[in-house]
Order: sequence, then C-alpha cells, then structure tokens
Amino acid sequence: MKLAEVELRRVRMPMVTPFRTSFGTQASRDVLLVKVVTPDGEGWGECVALDEPVYSSEYVEGAHHVLRTHLLPRLLDAPDVTATSVGPLLRAVKGHRMAKAAVEAAVLDAELRAGGVSLARYLGGVRGAVDVGVSIGIAASVGQLLDSIEGYLADGYRRVKLKIEPGWDVEPLTQVRRRFGDIALWVDANAAYTLADVDHLARLDELGLQLLEQPLPEDDLAGHAELAQRITTPICLDESITSAGSAAEAIARGACAVVNVKAGRVGGYLEALRIHDVCAARSVPVWCGGMLETGIGRAANVALATLPNFTLPGDISASDRYYATDLTEPFVLHDGRLRVPDGPGIGVAPLPDVLSRLTTSVERIGPS
Repeated sequence: MKLAEVELRRVRMPMVTPFRTSFGTQASRDVLLVKVVTPDGEGWGECVALDEPVYSSEYVEGAHHVLRTHLLPRLLDAPDVTATSVGPLLRAVKGHRMAKAAVEAAVLDAELRAGGVSLARYLGGVRGAVDVGVSIGIAASVGQLLDSIEGYLADGYRRVKLKIEPGWDVEPLTQVRRRFGDIALWVDANAAYTLADVDHLARLDELGLQLLEQPLPEDDLAGHAELAQRITTPICLDESITSAGSAAEAIARGACAVVNVKAGRVGGYLEALRIHDVCAARSVPVWCGGMLETGIGRAANVALATLPNFTLPGDISASDRYYATDLTEPFVLHDGRLRVPDGPGIGVAPLPDVLSRLTTSVERIGPS
C-alpha cells in the first residue's frame, strides 16, 4: 500500500500517581503517536520513548526528529509499504528502535484493519484474555509500599513486581513477605547493581522471588551469566534484549532464565514475535513488558501477550493503573486478566474528544 500521509501527534498524559524508578520519576508522559493514512484507511502506533534518555538512549523529542527527518521520508517515497517491508526500508538508519517500532505498528495496524484481521490473530495468539500483573515504583516509605500492594492485590492483579535499587531492596521485600506471605513476587533493578553486589543480591534468594529482572548493566551478559551461577533467584533480562539474536546469545551464555519482551525496545511487534519464537524453541518463558503505554500501545501489547510462550503475567495492567482518562476506551481488569480486543488491527481507536483535549501538537507529513 502507498502511504498518503503520516501524522506525528504529541499528547500529554497526566499520571494518577508519579512512578519512581532508579532512573527517574514519571509524573506525566509526553506521548508521541504515529498515524499513517493510506487509500484504504488509517493505522495507529505509539512510541514508548520516555521524556529523557534515561531508560535507553532514545527520548521522545529525538524520536520525533528522527521520524520526521530520516524515517518517514524513506517510507513516504516508497511505492509500496507493508509491515514486513518497514524494517528493510529503514535499515540504513542505525538504531532508533523505538521510533521504528512506532511507525511499523501504525503500518501494521492500517494493513490489518484494511484486511479485517486482528493483531492477535495475525501474530498467532491463542487466548482471548491475558493474565496481568502490576509494577510498583520505589515508594516514599515501606508503609506506603505495603498499602499500595494491598490495594493492587484487592484489585485482582496476578502478581506484583517491585522496583529495587541499592538501599531499597532486602528490607522492604522482607516486610512485604511478612505482610502478604507467598504472593507471586518479582523485582526489577533496572540495571542498578554491579557484579560487586553479588553477595548482597544473594540475600534475595531467601525471599522466594519468582525472578530478578535486569540486575546489572545492559551490556554485561558475562556478568549476568556469572551472577546466575551464584544466586538461585531466576534472572530475567530486559534492557539487554534488543533483538532475537541478542536473546539467543543471552540464553546460550546462561545469562537469563526468563525474557521480558518489549516491542518498542526491540524495534517492533514483528521482531518481538521473532524473540518469542527463539525463546520458545529454547524452553525459556517470556512475558510482555510495559512502558506506561496509553490504550493504543496497551492494545498492541495485549495482542502480543496472547502468543503461546507468554506464560507469565505481563506488565500491561488496566488503564486506571496509570491514567484517570485513557486515550481509548479503558482496559478494565476482570479476575486478574485483560480482554483481548477482537476488532481488526489493534482493535481500538483514540476517543476524538479525549485526543483533542490532551493533544499538544500535530505535524502532518506527506510524500516529497
């Protein structure tokens, strides 16, 4: 299909409560949406880059720039664009996976809407609802943390993941175990530790955690492999996994027992599918990570999480976990699950009034 126009839209999404991690605090999201327009309709994608380059080298203003200046001209000048051709058409531009993922998602959504096929069906999904967990940032106090967990468990979330960092790890986790017993409990370090912390991290083994996510820097596969030999808590990799190839290498080196798949981080849903297949072939379970997405990105993540090797609850969560008002009809938790949209494409669309109210800028780009 020929792209007639691409819209780059920025919206400001206030969060219900600020979300604090070892790389900063998010009180709101400056979201970059990509809408592609074709002769057969339109499609939507969401860029997951944060306001600042603290989780990865990408950030929302940079993603907007690279889309406008380098990525979209290559697609708009192409005589035929499909989701599978986006990657090859953009290969000359190095990196910028989050920006590429957003435009690939929009093209895929448009293509599937035109064909009347849902994203879950296209990817090979096998379930109509997905188990979800909740990710909780670093709290101001242990008491506040315990109250938050109690509320989310009452909501029905199927597991709890806590952000940790040096000085906020063993003691609050011990209090969580005392209060809530054997709940499904994960922790995420966002690369806040080094291999020099191995003895301290070994203390987590006493807490019965289901996994420890990304304890060491993203480029330290050797360190993760050594750590995996010295602790019993299973290691899950997040930032270190950028492609199917990197997933295969991490598994081969013994650096992880679980993989977090974030489509934006790896360059799109097609590469996420390849990572799923690589891990499935090696009997390594995967789960769907989240980046505080609106309903647009959340819908695509829910579809991804329907694949058979997504056997662990994802960081997808209901809309009201993050936003009082979502851009789409809200995703609502039912018995710890989210229903998978069954309409064509991602199965949802922005609510016009909400989109208009939260929009801060719109840029429309056509062929040269």
